[in-house]
Amino acid sequence: MDVSFLGGPRPQRGVGVVAPFDFALDRELWRWVPDEVSLHLTRTPYVPVEVSLDLARLVSEHETLGEAVRALTAVAPEVIGYACTSGSFVAGIAGERSMCAAMSLAGAPASVTTSGALLEALAELDVRRVALVTPYTVSVTRALEEFVAEAGVQVTGCAFMGLTRHIWQVPYRDVVTMARQAVRPGTADALFISCTNLPTYDVIPQLEAELRIPVLSANQVTMWAALRRLGTRAVGPYQALLDEAARAWPPVLPEETQEGWT
Repeated sequence: MDVSFLGGPRPQRGVGVVAPFDFALDRELWRWVPDEVSLHLTRTPYVPVEVSLDLARLVSEHETLGEAVRALTAVAPEVIGYACTSGSFVAGIAGERSMCAAMSLAGAPASVTTSGALLEALAELDVRRVALVTPYTVSVTRALEEFVAEAGVQVTGCAFMGLTRHIWQVPYRDVVTMARQAVRPGTADALFISCTNLPTYDVIPQLEAELRIPVLSANQVTMWAALRRLGTRAVGPYQALLDEAARAWPPVLPEETQEGWT
């Protein structure tokens, strides 16, 4: 009889995650993580500000980041990710790089931000033209457009929801509607769905099959980039960024994933 389990749990590799105080999608992040990896999440301090450029600046201050990273180093993660798109694009590419430097200075053995991971993913897929979907207001959405343009990627279309709170409650059907509005046939090499508080895991493969382009999301690229720094792969069947077989169009989807999102 195999009693190896009596020796204790299997060794786990750690990924630390710093999320904004209102982040509600811990379970979604875990769906991208292989069994041998554990996530260790912490949140920035609460501030009474709605989703806006002001909030993005507050939750990405270097002092706030440093405190969160130092707390996470107690459990010795191998990489620490900052899981907030707006907080990591609000100050442009230079601001994103300085955030990674601040995280490293605070003790992160390796660091990644959502917006930095987005640029890595666009480069990985050789994307020169991208369509955007955001739950944000117009001002926050424009800041994302500027960040992507600064990286040399053309924004071909954009749809936004104008939300300032409760973004995690947006249903998949609304995400799909926005995607269809943002992507004009033949104009985009990929679609990016912004905001780590916007649910996207199950909708990615269906949208890729319909739109016939890779679909990236904030949580997806964050987990992909963090896990890549561990030398391992994110779990995302039928997601083009993670599954090379899904880069042949149209990808073949299991029947059960094609229901319930229209």
